[in-house]
Amino acid sequence: MDNDIVPALLESIRNDFDQRAFNSAKLKTAVQLLKNKKATYIDINDYSVEIGQILAEVLGANVTAELLPDGRMYFNIADRVINETLQKNYDLIVGYANDVQTQLNRDANIHMRAQVPDLNQDRVDGIVNRVSSEADFDKIKWLLNEPIVTFSQSIVDDVLQSNVEFQAKSGLRPKITRRVVGKACKWCSSLAGSYDYFDKPEEIYQRHERCRCTVEYDPGSGRRQDVWSKKWVDPQRETKIEARKQLNIKKKTPAPSA
Repeated sequence: MDNDIVPALLESIRNDFDQRAFNSAKLKTAVQLLKNKKATYIDINDYSVEIGQILAEVLGANVTAELLPDGRMYFNIADRVINETLQKNYDLIVGYANDVQTQLNRDANIHMRAQVPDLNQDRVDGIVNRVSSEADFDKIKWLLNEPIVTFSQSIVDDVLQSNVEFQAKSGLRPKITRRVVGKACKWCSSLAGSYDYFDKPEEIYQRHERCRCTVEYDPGSGRRQDVWSKKWVDPQRETKIEARKQLNIKKKTPAPSA
């Protein structure tokens, strides 16, 4: 099959994507939050969703049955187009997530480098194989829409998992809590709860399309960080304050005379 359409198609996709990303108010807000050291995992997730939606729109506008030979997205076309575009999404999202995680570590006084997961090539290959398996592109073009957004969000989940696991292997032994948001499905409800790191469900970091579950973890120092809101909570704070008050009182009270 002739691959002549691919270079021009990729150039069109790149130009369209770059223009839309440059003009995105949501991406500009995310960048500004990072500069102000206020970005959180919520912002990383929002960033990934916006990047995914932009790419989905660009693919929808540029990849059409009329353009494709025989109205089909043959494997050699899908392989080059999807691999390059999803690689770019990965690079953008992990770049932003790495900068945010680095700042979160500094704020938490955790002296560890932020972890960057590898691109999940199996997910990419799955989309390539599925899109190229259908003779009629119009019947399968939906795979280049919402699944692209879900793929982009999955990168954030991989970043979170990599950093929590790295901290666990470094001796912090975090405790992980997953909470449902809104009207949760049966699968999400089954994952809700708090777990010691080594007893957690394997699926705790995963999400389905449009999932808004939240995850928080305790790195083992007694402080608990909600990784979606960047809010650190010390459950012993009030006890510690009261103990310090009592200690000060004892220091100020003269010892009884003999």
